[in-house]
Amino acid sequence: MTHARRPRQLDDLTDIPLFRHIEPSVAEAYGSQAVWMTANPGKLILDFKDLTSDVFFILSGRVRVVVRTPGGQELILTDIAAGSFFGEMAAIDGAPRSACVTALVRTRFCKLPGRAFMQILAEAPELAKEIMQVMVVRIRELTQRLFELSHLDIRHRLHAELLRAAGPPGPLGERVISPPPLQQILAARVGARREPVSREIARLIREGTLARTRGALIIRQPQILEYGLVSAMQD
Repeated sequence: MTHARRPRQLDDLTDIPLFRHIEPSVAEAYGSQAVWMTANPGKLILDFKDLTSDVFFILSGRVRVVVRTPGGQELILTDIAAGSFFGEMAAIDGAPRSACVTALVRTRFCKLPGRAFMQILAEAPELAKEIMQVMVVRIRELTQRLFELSHLDIRHRLHAELLRAAGPPGPLGERVISPPPLQQILAARVGARREPVSREIARLIREGTLARTRGALIIRQPQILEYGLVSAMQD
């Protein structure tokens, strides 16, 4: 369930990390257009082909972005955490939404009309630069994902996703994914069915490359996945 509440004081736009340095006059001018909302886990916030242009700023919680292929398959694009934003593309180009966004946990966010968002950027050049930097990072990540989907088999796409999800190396070089990802979620991230993902995870565990504990999936030998991935990308 999504609950909207009345806008708070006008200067509360500065509660949003992205807007922390904007001029008080800018926050006051556009703060009245902001709507502060809370979505429970599983709540759909945006859907495919939605014609709205609002931009959403996450204050707490986490959301999942899913795209749909021409064949109707859904692919998990990314998860977005507190401090970041989504929906900016429709504000910029006015096109229908190309993804759906769902709350993973109880999530509090601010919804700002696309026109107000663009006006703020026009009045705050440094903020516009910061937005562009975030978008460039996202484009680079999407380019990498597109390359993997186009050139790698399921096995190596899975290896790339495991390395992407893992934390930094531990004392023995191991890398940990915690909590352990569900296999159906991994499959949705790499554009595959659950069965081949399950078989590959089982193979990696048998060979000692992976280990599963109650609270984590441990990549014991990440270099094996890394070397194999580099080789596959060069083929």
